[in-house]
Amino acid sequence: MTGGVKGDDTSGPRVAVLGAGRMGAAVITGLINSGWGVHRIVAADAHAPTAEALRARLGIEVRAAAEAVVGADVVVVAVKPHHVVGLLDQISATLPGGSTVVSLAAGVPTSAMSSHLPAGIALVRVMPNTPALVGEGMSVLSPAPGCPPEALELAELVLGSVGQVRTAPESAQDAVTALSGSGPAYAFYVAEAMIEAGVLLGLPHDLAHDLTVQTLLGAATMMRDVDQQPAELRENVTSPGGTTAAAVSVLDDAGLKSVFADAMRAARDRSAELGRS
Repeated sequence: MTGGVKGDDTSGPRVAVLGAGRMGAAVITGLINSGWGVHRIVAADAHAPTAEALRARLGIEVRAAAEAVVGADVVVVAVKPHHVVGLLDQISATLPGGSTVVSLAAGVPTSAMSSHLPAGIALVRVMPNTPALVGEGMSVLSPAPGCPPEALELAELVLGSVGQVRTAPESAQDAVTALSGSGPAYAFYVAEAMIEAGVLLGLPHDLAHDLTVQTLLGAATMMRDVDQQPAELRENVTSPGGTTAAAVSVLDDAGLKSVFADAMRAARDRSAELGRS
């Protein structure tokens, strides 16, 4: 599901975003850009300067966490993982019955959160990624046991304001973290390598940067919009005996696919370890 929710300042679901750091601010900005009125959004952040900056920039109301959730239909938890349980304890007495809690905290399982919430509160765990900051995020949602379909749909609408949304069983979240959660770093790493290689080949840094960015953007757009698998798209560019074939041969000899598999396996295992702790 993509896109956001349309509405005016007073109609539609009300959202409380707890944690106004980069991801929390991205969700708030995405909601506003998607048509959510500012009077339907309340934020909370323990760091006063951050809260005040958000109030000044976006014009939303900022309250203490326990007050922010009063009247909210959706509560987005966007604090660091080690703060999640304490925050849930702070708001449990003032959470409206029937509301939906959406956690963006990496590695915190729903089993660790549900015991800190009152009965009747729906819970959804989400693995977002940083392109949400520019409205091109990938968020994977996992509903906790007993989460009603309408609560999951509401969480999809909220996260849809910052990009694409998919659902998966919570057992898949460590693999999701390894692929899309950490994935932007892999893309940036490849971009770094391409730019540095371009400079070594004699290109000015600015030109190497621009060529790399547009090439990756164009390739990603083709993968999204052209009805072909990545392998087919690669083969279309790889003429036998040509320049691309020479480059791909070097990558194959270096075992690049195996390196990526090993890297993602390490990320998955680390995610599972953090979840257990």
